[in-house]
Amino acid sequence: MDSPTGPRRTPTLADIAALSGVATSTVSRALSEPRRVNDATRGRIERAAAELGYVSRTRVRPLPAGRPRAIAVLVSDVTNPFYFGIVRGTQHQLKAAGYQQILVDTEESDELEDDILRKLRSSFDGAILAASRLTDRRLTALSEELPLIAINRQTRGVPNVFIDTPTGFQQALTHLVSLGHRDIAYLAGPDASWANETRWRTLARAAAGHGISMRRLGPFLPSYDPGVAAADAAIAAGVTACIAFNDLIAIGMLRPLAERGVRVPQDMSVVGCDDIFGADFCNPPLTTLTQPTERAGRTAVDILVSRLNAHDEREMRRSATLPTHLTVRASSGPHAAP
Repeated sequence: MDSPTGPRRTPTLADIAALSGVATSTVSRALSEPRRVNDATRGRIERAAAELGYVSRTRVRPLPAGRPRAIAVLVSDVTNPFYFGIVRGTQHQLKAAGYQQILVDTEESDELEDDILRKLRSSFDGAILAASRLTDRRLTALSEELPLIAINRQTRGVPNVFIDTPTGFQQALTHLVSLGHRDIAYLAGPDASWANETRWRTLARAAAGHGISMRRLGPFLPSYDPGVAAADAAIAAGVTACIAFNDLIAIGMLRPLAERGVRVPQDMSVVGCDDIFGADFCNPPLTTLTQPTERAGRTAVDILVSRLNAHDEREMRRSATLPTHLTVRASSGPHAAP
C-alpha cells in the first residue's frame, strides 16, 4: 500500500530487529532456522515481522533438521593460486569447529554468485565470500538475510576480514620511486572487483604525493594468459615500471616482455600482488606483495562461527584487518636513464 507521499519502503530484517529489540542476526536465525531461537524471542520477532508486513526476499525454506552443519566458501576463480591459502585456512578451521566446507567457484560472475547464494541457501548455515563481485547494495542486502562474512572486501554493515593491500601498494610504489622510476603503470584487474578499484585509488593518491605520472592500463582478467596483452600495453605506454593487479598477470608478462626484447628489470620493472606459489620460481623472481591468505581464511571462520553462536550482538566480532608487506626480488630494479 502506498503512502500519501509515495510508495512504502519494503521492510528489512534490520527494521524487524529494531522493532523487536534484538540483533539483525537473531532475526535472520528466527525466520530461517526457528529451532535455534527460544520461543519468546521468536514470537516477538514473528509479531514484529507481521506488523511490518515483511516478506522474505529470498523465500528461503528452513534448514532441514538433522542436516550436517556446513559453511559455503565462495571464490571467484578456483584455479587462481591466491585462493589456495584461503581455502586451506577455512577448511582447517571449519573442521576444528565442527562444520563441513562447501567450496563454490563463481567464475568471476556476480550473477552466478548471487544465484548460488539464493538457490543453495538450504544447504549451509553461513557463507564466506572471498573477493565477492557483488555490488555493495546487494552484498548489504544479503548480509541482512543470511550469516556471511566477506574476505578482501569492505562494505558498510557487512562483517569482513580485510587484507591490507592498499598499504602494500603504497610500499610498492615508494619502492619503485626510490629506484628512480617516474612513469609507472597500474595493470588493472576486473572492473567488477572492489579490490581493483581500491588499489587504483591508492596508487593514484600515492603517485600524486610523489609528484609522478601514474597510468591505468586494462582491465585484464586476473589470470596468466592476459599477461601478453598487459605486456604489450605497458610497452606501448612507454612506462619504465608497472604494478599488476595480481601475480598471475605479472608472471604472464615476463615471457612476452623477453620475446619483445624488453629486459626485466633493466628496461622495465614488474611488481605483482599475492606472492602466490611460483612467484619466486619465475624468471626473474617476482617482486610482490605477500599476503596472509591462510590466516585470512581462519579468521573469517572464527568471526562467522562466533556470530552463528552468539545470542547478543554485543558479543559479536565484526571485522579484522591483516597486514601485508612488500617482498623485493629480482623483477624490480633501478631505472636506467636513456
